[in-house]
This record gives sequence, structure tokens and C-alpha cells, in this order.
Amino acid sequence: MTPEQVLAKRAKVISQQQREFYFNNGYLLLEKVIPQPWVDRLINVTNEMVDQSRRLTKSDMIFDLEPGHTAENPRLRRLTSPVEQHSVYWEFASESILADIAADLVGPDVKFHHSKLNFKWAEGGEEVKWHQDISYWPHTNYSPLTIGTYLYDVGDQQGPLGVIPGSNNGELFSQYNARDQWVGCLANEDVAKVDVASADYLTGPAGSVTIHNCRAIHGSKVNTSDTGRPLLLNVYSAANAFPYTANPLPSKYEGTIVRGQAARWARHDDRPCEVPPDWSSGYTSLYALQQEEEWDEDQLEEISKQSADMRGQGDAPYDPNATVAE
Repeated sequence: MTPEQVLAKRAKVISQQQREFYFNNGYLLLEKVIPQPWVDRLINVTNEMVDQSRRLTKSDMIFDLEPGHTAENPRLRRLTSPVEQHSVYWEFASESILADIAADLVGPDVKFHHSKLNFKWAEGGEEVKWHQDISYWPHTNYSPLTIGTYLYDVGDQQGPLGVIPGSNNGELFSQYNARDQWVGCLANEDVAKVDVASADYLTGPAGSVTIHNCRAIHGSKVNTSDTGRPLLLNVYSAANAFPYTANPLPSKYEGTIVRGQAARWARHDDRPCEVPPDWSSGYTSLYALQQEEEWDEDQLEEISKQSADMRGQGDAPYDPNATVAE
């Protein structure tokens, strides 16, 4: 659906003014919209995931570790596809208010694409450079959006998500470097073309959600506080948006209709989209790519194996009527 068609539908959760702000600016902050019992459940399961990471000494397809990670002092950058790692994450993505919020912004028919949990660890959690999401996983239209859930209160020092207003309606920049290598962020000369001074850093209490459109330029600073900033990210699209490249973060839930009905017709936006590398054999991480880290052969082999296993979970025949209960 076009923004005008979406706005013509009655919203379930957010106001018409908030919807118009989203379409004009490419992002939205909803404070304390997630009930505390949900936040508590997510914190508990996230703590379980952190404990699982203690046994690792190197990053893999599931856990992206910060340099300095140890069993005694775990430091994570990302948990990949949390919906694959614990049922509570999928329950939250499919049955909570998140999918209703997505429906207010993409239309009543909503499809799940993928999830991740970015930790932004205390006292040095890495920056995320300015980038645009859609080039990582192009779709036939630009309805995809990411809804992030703050598990704890987030202030200015914790590296909150920052979004450049209106960039969703601007240029889509290349995320390859001068050597034609994918780095997943804007080149310095392109950042210079963008009004980064206008960036809105989305602080808020636990249970708040950030929403940004797939074209919006966004990033986050280093966490200089003594408190971590785990941000649980779930990506949704209109049901009539279809990916045309391999998902870098595969899941058996990819393509599941979480609200409304499956689409019979794809909608194609006439604005072109850059194509990323072929992720079908595995993906390191946004952090590793932006920092241009070199991972060793054992890591890459393990990632390829894990990726194949995860994609194998999705080999069942496509069911256009697959939905989850509202």
C-alpha cells in the first residue's frame, strides 16, 4: 500500500499524527508502549542467551562477540535471529502489540522478515555507522520497517538509535567501499552530503519502541555509560513486499503473515535498490563488516554450516495462507 492508502485505514495503536510523522520523517518513538510483564520476560530470556555465550571464544552465526569477551566477563555485540533461539522472542514478535504497530504503518497485511538483538554493551559498546537497511535485504517495495524495543531505560550516554529526519524520502546511497567491497555503511563523502547535525537520538524508558523505515539513514554512538543498551529489533513489511536476495539473518519464520492475509500480487516500487553480496552461504555481522574485520577460516566455515542449517529449516513448501493468530 502507498502511504496515502495506509493513512486512509483506521489505526489500531498509534495516532494519525504519529503516522504522518513517520511517513514524513522515516521514524517514530513510542514511549513505554510495551507492558512491563513483556519487558521482564524478554530480560529473563536475554540473560539466558548471555549465559550461553560464555562458552564461546569466537563469534559465530548466532553470537557476535565484542573483542575482550570472556566467560567471566561476557561482552556481546549481537544475538542473531533471536526468534530462532528462544520461543519467547517469536511469541513477542508475532503476538504482541508490535505487529499491530507495524500494521498501522504498512497496512493491515503484515509479513515478518527477521530479527536481531543488538546489545551495545556498557563502557564501550561499539558504534553503528550511518547506514540504510534496505540494501542489506532488498524488497520489491520500501514498506519494510524495523521496530526496536528498549529493555532498559536509555539515555544519551548509552548510544541510543539516531535517525536523520526525512532521509527515508531522500537518496539511497551505496554501501560498498572504494575497493568494491561491501562494508554496509555510507562512505565519508556521502555522509558529508547528509545533514547529520539534524539526527534525532531516540532516548526513552524501558518498554519504549523505536521505529525506522528501511530507507532511513540511522546509526548509534559508542555506549560510554556503565549500563548496557540491549535493543531487540524485529523487521516487518507489507505482505505484498517480497525479498529478492537471500536473507543475511535467516529464520524459519521469514515470510510468516503475522497480521491480515497473504498477498496475491507483489507491489513494485520504481525506485531502484542496490544489491548486496550473496548472503546464502553465510553472513558475519554488521559490526564486523563496518569495522572491516577479518574472520578466520574456521569461523567462516562454521558460519556457512550454521547458515545452511538455518535455511534448511525453511525448506517446507510455501504456504500462502500461513498466518499466526492475532
